[in-house]
Amino acid sequence: MMPLSMAEVGEKNTIIKVGGKEETRLFLERLGFVAGATVSVVSEINGNMIVNIKDSRVAIGKEMANKIMV
Repeated sequence: MMPLSMAEVGEKNTIIKVGGKEETRLFLERLGFVAGATVSVVSEINGNMIVNIKDSRVAIGKEMANKIMV
């Protein structure tokens, strides 16, 4: 298990759990970051990441990516 921020670009990962405060978890769940979902990193620029989740591209900061365990 590792944070999403450490995942390689193009690698498909399965989300194991989403941590952080309740409001942060709810925000990420609404974007599709739920346990069991498949996520892949499209690109990483200055610590910010663009990820592919549920056929959508979402930009998240490194702090958010650290709360998503894959």
